[in-house]
Order: sequence, then structure tokens, then C-alpha cells
Amino acid sequence: MKTNLRITAATLMAGLLGGAFWVHQRADAHATPDYRLGKVEQGSVRATVSATGTLNAVRTVEVGTQVSGQIAAINVDYNSRVTKGQLIARIDPTLQQQAVQDAQAGVARADAVVTQTRLEYERSKLLHDQKIVTDAEYNVAQSNYAQAKASLVSAQVSLDRARQNLSYTNIYSPIDGVVVERAMDVGQTVAASLSAPKLFVIANDLSQMQILASVDESDIGKIHTGQPVSFSVQSYPGQQFSGTVNQVRLNSATVNNVVSYTAVVSVSNPDGRLLPGMTATVKFVTGSAENVLTVPAAALRFTPPSGADSASPVDPAALATSPSRTRGTGGGWQGSRNGGSGGRSASVGTLWTLDAQGTLTKHLVKIGLTDGMHTQVAAADIGVGTNVVIGTTQPGSAPTASSTNPLQPTSAQGGRRGPGGPF
Repeated sequence: MKTNLRITAATLMAGLLGGAFWVHQRADAHATPDYRLGKVEQGSVRATVSATGTLNAVRTVEVGTQVSGQIAAINVDYNSRVTKGQLIARIDPTLQQQAVQDAQAGVARADAVVTQTRLEYERSKLLHDQKIVTDAEYNVAQSNYAQAKASLVSAQVSLDRARQNLSYTNIYSPIDGVVVERAMDVGQTVAASLSAPKLFVIANDLSQMQILASVDESDIGKIHTGQPVSFSVQSYPGQQFSGTVNQVRLNSATVNNVVSYTAVVSVSNPDGRLLPGMTATVKFVTGSAENVLTVPAAALRFTPPSGADSASPVDPAALATSPSRTRGTGGGWQGSRNGGSGGRSASVGTLWTLDAQGTLTKHLVKIGLTDGMHTQVAAADIGVGTNVVIGTTQPGSAPTASSTNPLQPTSAQGGRRGPGGPF
């Protein structure tokens, strides 16, 4: 009996010792997390505003008809190149030809009436001068002659209208361009009584195109004429095309309580790869900095887990002067090229470095432009190649930059900020 009690006590003691060792190991593991590092690099940063739009020809003309009838011939098809004045379709002219003949007969009748009333007027005038006919009879003859001449003019106008309608049965291209749509086939009947039916859509010149991009009202203030633009289309993944803002239209559109404006982007398309109707993902370059220090944006969002060893932060006075290599072209920290966010002061953020003993050191840096993945920084004690902490791989530790959105810009204290950038 005593032997069994000794064995049970020894078993319990071993279990308690093992549990304590496991808890101690877990505590040590939690207290010494593994860090993920990134490097300070020298490069370029571009701040952008994203939008979507549709590629279109600069000038597109819908070709219709002003007369009704049956399509007798179509001389062009999709993608046909046409020149201004080229015959592209013809409507059956039978009815219009008959209208011309009827109008010609009307002119002949009116001309005969004019001849008759003129003779009566001349005879009446002669007799009136001889005091043979009264003034009333003379006035009637004069009036009949004037009305006959007016009827002749009206008949001539009707003839001209009939001839014009006959000419409308021939459909000519109004511009030089490419047929991008054909809406009718031979044998179909078009009715032009209320509105001109659409027969063709002709694009003027597909070597020069434009994007009608819808920009949110919160970003439209950053868009201006002449601004550089980069965009991509789904047909060519991984390839970037360039353009220039040609116009910012004042007319707004409201969809689901969201206000947006249209920015017109001019695009060169010499090889014809871009086609009308393609959806373009547009990035407006609102600011750029060349030859500056950059860090992964996640590094500015990193927060040390509780219990981590850290040294005192670097003296903020070190930010008063920063190496010239951290200044970008176009004015350094006082501005940026292309009129992006220039003129605003830089904000202050936090970077953490790790020494060989696993101690974290806090560095205060000036934050510049960001493209969502990399951010411009400047500090006297940070240089190219410096390793900075961007996150931790320790399970169960406090959320760090690795669990946040890498495209979210940062604030001066490493947190998130709204659109527009710090400077």
C-alpha cells in the first residue's frame, strides 16, 4: 500500500515539473518573438490615385438616314476603313424617284398657271389704262398673277426637297475612319419618321484614343490637365501604358450617393493594340520623388509586442537635418514633381531596428510620399541597407504590420491615415 502511494506521488510530482517546464518554455517563446526584417533602399516613389474608365476613339460618329425605305446595298462591313464622302450604303430609291417626278409635274402646272395669269394681267392692265375695265377687275387680275408666281416658287421648293430626299438614299461616310459597328443588313427596312435610325458607327482615328475615367470626388482635386497617367487593360496583363490628362469635366455623376467626375485621358495607340470599349485601370500620378530613401510601408505600421526588449528612442532633434540623399527631385520635402502633394510639411513616423542581442531600437523619421508598398523616409541615423522590423512571426503575439493591409498609408505614429498623404 505504501509502495503504491509512493509511485502515485512520484507520478504527480513528475507531471507538475513537466507542466511547469512547458509553461516556462511557452513564456520564453512568447517573450522572445522572431522578427521579420526589411531593408532601407534608395529608389523612386510615386503617389497615385486609382480609377477605372473605358477606352474610346477621340471622335465617333453615328451614321444614320433621313429617309425611310429598304436597305438595297451595303458596301462596307466591320473594321472597314472608309474615307470622307465614300458611298457606304444605299436605300431603295423608288419612292423618292416617284416623289421627284410628282414634284416636277407640280412645277409644270404652276408654271402654266403663271403664264395664263400673266397674260390675263397684261390684258387687264391694257384695258384698265384705256378706262375699259374697272379698278376691281384689274386688281383681281393682278392678284391672280401674284398668287400664281408664289405657287410656282412653292412647287420649285417641293421639287428641290424631293431631289434632296432622293440624294439621301445614298449613304456617304461623313469622316475618314474605321467602321466599328454595322447595325443594318441588306433587305431591312428603316423608318426615319421620328428619328434617324443608326446604320453605322465610324471611329475617326484609332491611333489616338481617350479614356473616360470616373474619379471619386475625394480625389478629383488632385487631378489636373497635363498630369501623367499610367494604365493597364485586361488584354495585356502586366503591361503598363501611358497617357496624359486632357480635360477634367465639370459635370458630376451621382450613383448610389457616390459623387464622381469624368477625367479625359489622351492615349497614343500607334500599333492599334488598344481597342474601343476596353476597360482601363488608371493611375493618376499625383506626386513623385526620385533618388530617395524608401522603406516597406509595413515597417511604419509595426508595433513591438508586449514584453519585447527595446532601447530608448533616438533623439528627435536628429530629424532637424537629414542627408541630402534623402531629398527627391523637384524640391525635396517642400514639394514633389507633377504637382502631387507638394508644399505640405512631412509628418513623423516610427521605425524599429533590431541589434544582435534582440533589442529593438526606436527611430523617428520624416514620412514622405507613399505608393502603398514603399514609403519615402528621411532620418540622420537611417541609411541604405539598414534592416528595419516589418513584423513578427511569433504565433499568438500582438497583431503587427503583417496582419494589416499593406496598401494602407501610415500616420506619424505608425497608425493609419486617410487619403491625401502626409505632405
